[in-house]
Amino acid sequence: MSSLPAAEGLIAIPARALKPGMYVAAIDRPWSETPFALQGFHVQSTEDVALICRYCNEVSIDPARRVAVSGPVRQKRVNRDSNSLELLPAEFAAAANADIDSADRAIRKVFGQLKRGGGLEVRALQSAVDPLVKHVVQDSNAMAALVRIRRHGDYLYNHSLCNAVWSAVLGRHLGLPAEDLGCLALGASLVDVGMTRLDWDPLAKPATLSAGEMEAVRRHVDLGVTLVTDAPGVDQRVVDVVRNHHERFDGSGYPHGLAGHDIPILARIAGLVDTYDAMITKRPHAPSRTSFEAVQELWDGEASRFQRELVEQFIQAIGLFPTGAVVELNSGEVGIVVAQNESRRLKPRVMLILDSQKRRYREFKVVDLSERTPTHDAELWVRAELHPGAHGVHPDEFFL
Repeated sequence: MSSLPAAEGLIAIPARALKPGMYVAAIDRPWSETPFALQGFHVQSTEDVALICRYCNEVSIDPARRVAVSGPVRQKRVNRDSNSLELLPAEFAAAANADIDSADRAIRKVFGQLKRGGGLEVRALQSAVDPLVKHVVQDSNAMAALVRIRRHGDYLYNHSLCNAVWSAVLGRHLGLPAEDLGCLALGASLVDVGMTRLDWDPLAKPATLSAGEMEAVRRHVDLGVTLVTDAPGVDQRVVDVVRNHHERFDGSGYPHGLAGHDIPILARIAGLVDTYDAMITKRPHAPSRTSFEAVQELWDGEASRFQRELVEQFIQAIGLFPTGAVVELNSGEVGIVVAQNESRRLKPRVMLILDSQKRRYREFKVVDLSERTPTHDAELWVRAELHPGAHGVHPDEFFL
């Protein structure tokens, strides 16, 4: 979590992620301990960024006060000394990050109130989830990358937020109408809402749950349905998602053992992304998988439990190696996936960060793995997806 106090409309980012034109509204130390004359200022140049980084690790920017700067919005090359590369349109990144922060706060507030015995404020969640859906419609790959690299804090809250985004990504790919997308994302954010009514926290247990504990956990579905149906004005599609997200295509799920197309399509989507997000998240009882490992398991080991066509569409929607993923190429170079090739999912565009000896490049470059490049005679492909932070490569350094 950010070390800066939360303020309405401000976004906390690493100081190294600052760009010219951004407005610095707060810093992680007293202003009197810095050489900055003003308590709030626009970043004018990369030299300003370097100076700020000498004194601050984290700053808060005000996206509403950003000013235009000359030059293209998307940079393709960067000198190592600047330690920064803007891979997403600045306006999109600022607005999306602000809405992700807002959704995170709303989920924490609503779920916290439930844990204290209060009722479910569905409208508060709906108003927080709807902007996330709009960003997914605008740029699903960028939005998926942002939530992937921003994972932090309590599993239940983070999982709810990510479920909303993943479900919207898949729903958009399937061409669902806007009204269905909104119900899907809201329902996906609420699939574990019943956990707040359990008198213990199964998500915090460092060992696999026993059969008896698992049976108790399964109650969260009925508890969640009760909470959602008791809330005023909830669409039946949202209720169906919460009720059926643990049903499985082969009939092995719960609570009613539904199978095939008896499971509503929105619930089938929510169940798939709920499982995927749990797999790529580190939990007390299980390490995280890479996205590639997760989708491979969904395709192979879990194939009968989920509709195979739906799994295939999800892989097409996010990519075998998703935008924002750290990957190692067959050349030994390490980079970050920055864009997908729609027709060749195994051949994304990758920004190379480390050479074959795992030394940081002085100048980063983006290569399209579907094409031969002047600097690489042999064909390049992804050898493996790595966990964020492997070899010191952190995606948030470049996307946030």
